[in-house]
Order: sequence, then C-alpha cells, then structure tokens
Amino acid sequence: MSVSFPRRALALAAVSAFAPLTAHAEDITVFAAASMTNALAEIEEKFEAETGHSLAISLAGSSALARQIQQGAPADIFISANPGWMDTLEEEGLVEPGTRFDLLNNSIVLIAAGDADAVEITPDLDLAGLLDGGRLAMALVDAVPAGIYGKASLETLGLWDDVEAQVAQADNVRAALALVATGEAPYGIVYATDAAAEAGVTVVGTFPADSHPAIVYPAADLAGRDVPAETEFLEYLKGAEARAAFERQGFVVVAD
Repeated sequence: MSVSFPRRALALAAVSAFAPLTAHAEDITVFAAASMTNALAEIEEKFEAETGHSLAISLAGSSALARQIQQGAPADIFISANPGWMDTLEEEGLVEPGTRFDLLNNSIVLIAAGDADAVEITPDLDLAGLLDGGRLAMALVDAVPAGIYGKASLETLGLWDDVEAQVAQADNVRAALALVATGEAPYGIVYATDAAAEAGVTVVGTFPADSHPAIVYPAADLAGRDVPAETEFLEYLKGAEARAAFERQGFVVVAD
C-alpha cells in the first residue's frame, strides 16, 4: 500500500532537512601565515563542504597581517608563524581571551635551485663560498618569522656576517621560495613545508633546532565579532582531517 503526502508537506520537509546546514552558515575571515598556503587550501575546501560556512583566507607574512589587524582589518581568526606577533595583538586587546593555542611546529631549511649536493649546516659551513657571488633568498629578516628564524640561526652559527651583504629579502617566505625556484637566487632559507611544496628546489640541509627559537604557530579568535562559526573553525583545525592536511605538508601538529 502506498501512502501519499500533500505537496506542501513534502516541500516543508525538504526545507527542514537542509535548514541546519544553511540557517547558521557564516562567513569567516582568516588571516594566516603564507607558509600555510597549501594546507589551508585543502582545509578550506573540506571545512566549507562539511559545515556550510564560507572561509575567506588572506595569506601573507605574519608581520604584515598583524599590522593590518592593528589597523582595523576585519579578520576573525589569526594564525601566526611567530608567537611574538600574537603576543603583540594580545597585549593590545585584539585577541579574544582564552582562545589562543599553539597549533603547529615547523623547521627551516637551506634550499637550492634545481639539483644540488647536500651540506652539513654547522659553524664550519662556507655559505659565502657556496653562494659564489649569488644571492641568499630570505623573508624579511627583521619582520617576517621565517626571516627572523633564519637570521637567528645564521647568527648562532657565526655565519651571518659572511653572507649579510648577499641576502635578498622578500616580503614573505613564499616570495623567497619563488626567488630560488625561478633561479634568481641560487640558495635560500625557507620553512621545510615550503620546500616540500615546490618541485623546483632541493633541500640541501636543515638548520639545527637549537640554533633558533622554536618555530611555533599560534592560532586565536580575534576580538570583536563573535559568532559560533569562529570557534567551530578553531576546533576543526585541531581535528583529524586538518591534522592530516598539515602533516601532508610537513608540519608537526601540536594542538590536541
């Protein structure tokens, strides 16, 4: 025996079935370090499909993003490649209290254009000789985290003074990576995750972890607009699917 339902009832049932997905959908603006480009592209697609929310992700050097936030940029979430910039925003009351957590760890590596022999990165490395008059591509060494870490490591190893004049500074780590990938600079210092994302470069050495501060990526909800979707996204970053995306790009996930 078949049972028929009024057409209006069927229409209402269909609307009700989809209401939980769309009724509370939100637009979320995420400011994130440029080194997270590949991982966040994957996470964005899956998060939007699963939740119905829409992500607008702005990627740049952490310093540039932090300054935009200070100037009132309408960001909801900030993921920095350096705790210092998050500290600054927190001190200025621009971070929602209790939402900050450490999300990722990374490492920095020496890369070369095309194929190149591996080297051991120690105080005995003749980095200037390796450059042979060419440039060493780095993100801004006094502002962008990747550049700050790279300079700190070179100073610790006693190599900075020998190569300072040959450093080509880029606005962010992906721009430094591009300088090497295109052959404009024979060598560069970038995150291991950036090197993994570019087939045109070779990792020739990893900088000792004790030669620079620990590379930590904190994430937080920014003060101001407060919607449940912001918390939902931060929790998603700690989940299994986001963890897998980060690990595929070479990050170490530290968030529980």
